[in-house]
Amino acid sequence: MIIGASSLAGEISQLKYEVDSIELYIPKMGLYNGSKLQDNKLRNIFDELSTSNTLTSMHAPYFANVSTYPDDLLVDTTNMDDKQFRLMEESISLANRLDTKVVVIHPGRIHQDRYKSFSKMVENLKSLASMASDYNIMLGLENKEGTDTNNLCCDADELLQAVEEVNSNHLGITFDIGHANLTCGGNSQKLCDFANKISGHIVHMHLHDNKGEWMMDYDGDLHHAPGRGVIDFSILNNIPGYRGIYNLEVFSIDDVITGKKLINDLMV
Repeated sequence: MIIGASSLAGEISQLKYEVDSIELYIPKMGLYNGSKLQDNKLRNIFDELSTSNTLTSMHAPYFANVSTYPDDLLVDTTNMDDKQFRLMEESISLANRLDTKVVVIHPGRIHQDRYKSFSKMVENLKSLASMASDYNIMLGLENKEGTDTNNLCCDADELLQAVEEVNSNHLGITFDIGHANLTCGGNSQKLCDFANKISGHIVHMHLHDNKGEWMMDYDGDLHHAPGRGVIDFSILNNIPGYRGIYNLEVFSIDDVITGKKLINDLMV
């Protein structure tokens, strides 16, 4: 089993001693000046990773309506322009250079008409999957939390529909169990059914915990360590054949250590 952690949880120099893989969270690593990628910052990443055998996954730029997210790196896969395609290609290209296993991408947002928004997102995802094919990279489309009603691909059916319509060997699913728990209202059986439905397409996982309900903070998407919310993580044992990274998407080294212990104890 490969346990990873997001670079949101700490410096690479710390994380590489705690986990097998690090998810490079591109929009929040200080790699950009505005929308321009800084070569010297990239060199620092390569140098740090070269001192260990740590695997990598990657989180590409996405849309976030929060003050801590850099405006110049906003990417809504429903509504993409040349700049946004360039940002995504930079992540995919970097993943190729690092021999990264999966690049996580977000589904799009709903703009007035859900059907039209979904169709535009699918066309953009086809372009991104073709780009990923050129670089021999796997993309993982992440399910989003249903507590934000402007998100596409919160429920399993719509997520599967998107992946099946794109129909590419370079687009699978990043199963975010925390987001799915919010979509399922904290109901363990619904969460299990969600996981079972998409299991054949999962190429990556995000693990974090929450209360399974909307809250003022981040629509309930708290990203707590596994065990600090209501999620029954034993559900992961019911996903057959998964050999990818179990990535802890939490915000501190302490939460990484807590989450790693719980997952190791469960996955025996």
